[in-house]
Amino acid sequence: MDLPVDEWKAYVLRKWSLLPTPIQDTISAAETLSDIFLHCSSLFQPEDEMFLERLSRGYSLGKDSNASLFCKEGGNRKFQEKDYMGAAVLYSKGVSHSRPNTEAISLCYANRSAALFHLGQYETCLEDIIRAQSHGYPERLQPKMMLRKAECLVTLGRLQEASQTISDLEGIFAARPTLAASHFQVLQRNLHHLKTKIQEKENISETFPAAPTKAFKDMDLMEESEQIPSASSSVSLCTDPLKGRYLIATKDILPGEILVKEDAFVSVLNPGEMPQLHHGLENKWDTRVTNGDLHCHRCLKHTLATVPCDQCSYAKYCSQQCMQQAWELYHSVECPQGGLLLTLGVFCHIALRATLLARFEDSGKVIRKLCGEISNKDICLPESENMLKTLSCNLGENEENGKIVETPIPGCDINGKYENNYNAVFNLLPHTENHSPEHKFLCALSVAALCRQLEAASFWALKPDLKSSKPKAAVTPALSPELNIWGVVMLRHVLQLQCNAQAITTIQQTGSKESIITDSRQVRLATGIFPVVSLLNHSCSPNTSVSFISTVATIRASQQIGKGQEILHCYGPHESRMGVAERQQKLRSQYFFECNCPACHEEPRATAGPRWEAFCCHSCRAVMQGDDVLSCGNRSCMESVSRGHLVSRLQDLQQQVGMAQKLLRNGKLEQAIQQLLGCQRDAESFLSAEHTMVGEIEDDLAQAYAALGDWQKSATHLQKSLRVVEVRHGPSSIEMGHELFKLAQIFFNGRAVPEALNTIQKAEKVLSIHCDPWSDEIEELRKMRSCLLDLLPVPVGPSG
Repeated sequence: MDLPVDEWKAYVLRKWSLLPTPIQDTISAAETLSDIFLHCSSLFQPEDEMFLERLSRGYSLGKDSNASLFCKEGGNRKFQEKDYMGAAVLYSKGVSHSRPNTEAISLCYANRSAALFHLGQYETCLEDIIRAQSHGYPERLQPKMMLRKAECLVTLGRLQEASQTISDLEGIFAARPTLAASHFQVLQRNLHHLKTKIQEKENISETFPAAPTKAFKDMDLMEESEQIPSASSSVSLCTDPLKGRYLIATKDILPGEILVKEDAFVSVLNPGEMPQLHHGLENKWDTRVTNGDLHCHRCLKHTLATVPCDQCSYAKYCSQQCMQQAWELYHSVECPQGGLLLTLGVFCHIALRATLLARFEDSGKVIRKLCGEISNKDICLPESENMLKTLSCNLGENEENGKIVETPIPGCDINGKYENNYNAVFNLLPHTENHSPEHKFLCALSVAALCRQLEAASFWALKPDLKSSKPKAAVTPALSPELNIWGVVMLRHVLQLQCNAQAITTIQQTGSKESIITDSRQVRLATGIFPVVSLLNHSCSPNTSVSFISTVATIRASQQIGKGQEILHCYGPHESRMGVAERQQKLRSQYFFECNCPACHEEPRATAGPRWEAFCCHSCRAVMQGDDVLSCGNRSCMESVSRGHLVSRLQDLQQQVGMAQKLLRNGKLEQAIQQLLGCQRDAESFLSAEHTMVGEIEDDLAQAYAALGDWQKSATHLQKSLRVVEVRHGPSSIEMGHELFKLAQIFFNGRAVPEALNTIQKAEKVLSIHCDPWSDEIEELRKMRSCLLDLLPVPVGPSG
């Protein structure tokens, strides 16, 4: 996903292995990005380009009327089955495959408006009706859609607009006496019903509230830092020769306080499993739902009503405005290269997009900086001399009286201000010396391939004010001077991303639609670059947590932070998810450093391992310790057993639990419960009470009893699961918040009012440390509290 597809990786690595040793040595010894790129790009041959083109053609991203019809018909079937959400998604796919201003796209928009109407999304339904009409929706079908429009307007309380729509509809009826009698009678009955509804609402003089809208706005910083505009005044930027730039607290900070709120400088939606093109009719058009079908490709907003790019079927947006902005900023260049970008991976895509965005910030000094690195002056002069004159930027350097002045901290301006801009992005470290030669060759050759295609497609749009010579033929011995320079920039970004890419996540509801108790999990939605967030150093036991709304990252204190303490973030390897040896290995291989955080320094290299992975003695329940042979930790107990035997038992238990979960998914609740109770007894005989598997079994039992409506038993089992979560993740962790939310739902459904109110308070307290006040779970907790308070008896005072 981040790196190129496996076929291209294997091809490039084989090409590397066949290179003469002197060439490998030259690339391996190259110290600058420019030398690496120039050496590697000179090795890019026409046969490499042809192989990559074959891979890129595997993605069907063009408009296809047959695909549009296929998706529309699939949507119609879902609609008839009353699966309106599934219908809306398929109609959206139909819209994406349709060309603008055709009957096909207008029909898909109109049909999607019907699905959205049934889902209660009336405002979005009206937007789709307007879209259908703007693309030439057939006049013969207008009456039915206008009735839907009128009903939406009535429901939203916009009675004057509804009356006008009905008046227009009556005009159509009068002008078209040729309507089929049966169809006309149905429409007339519906019209009469709507007019009656309007009269009733007008007679009772109802005041309609504004239509509820999802609040995507997060809380703002209490006071913004003058030094770092995207950070709180509670933090300050420092630098150290050993650990580089970092943030510290300028005062005591409480849990839940917002420390950083930053919009991504650049982000790219993760495509998920993009299907390769198949030529068999059965699988030619894939209807699986991916992130790209449900989120805007620019702002990442969730939507069922995407608006596609006019040129390709891949890029989709939440509105016409987002589509237009994306086109002007970067998609006009990216659109023809869609298949290639999917082949080369998200990192290459981000590198290109960041470079395209740089042109809106005056980025000429990046050229000057790179030209200083490039030893072959012919590459910079004379063709790119105009570029140096016409482009200017602020990249860690400033000009004063014609002289270059180095800034004190990389990424800051001359006044020491660190902003979310291209200067900050460019100054993120690429760690060139730490990457393997093979990896650098793969990245450089991928960027060279992208540059070659951009050159063939007249990439001169990258520099809107630059008058340059005409582009050369598609296959040339060397890239143009300008693209060589931009190639070095993109290679820098690709290498930066290994250590500086930030996964943008969202909370996704899991389980069946019929489930009373909702479960959730964190999923990766996109990858972005956040220059301020990148200043945070890693800890396996961090003092912050991160959440996202759209492309905005919010860093909150997850615990009390004292004045002068460093603000720390987790890069992935967390003490609650893996042991110290595994964490150290992952951090060395991806981030090139040895972690010395308290969790790594103080964590005992105990032979028992973490409690959530520990085995217990069958005889006395004490924790077993050792390597290949485990002995009871209780000195008075002589029990011992081989680790291999216990691991084998654990694997058997996991298989049994998997079978029980399948029964649970298929609605065979009693069978699932019996299976899980057997697993519970087995687990108790050799696993510690805090073992992850014990918690998983208790959580599954809670789900099964909840589905049966036995709320008391469900709560009992979930409370046991909760104890395991608390031991592993901590009492104030986001994981604990999610589990408390589930427990609150169970108490609420069981009408256990005092227990529910107490759990709601605990859940809201924990979740507010990690989430914004308008998150789905916190809003649901507030609704539950409101309902429960209404159930409480009103105290009666003394009669006199």
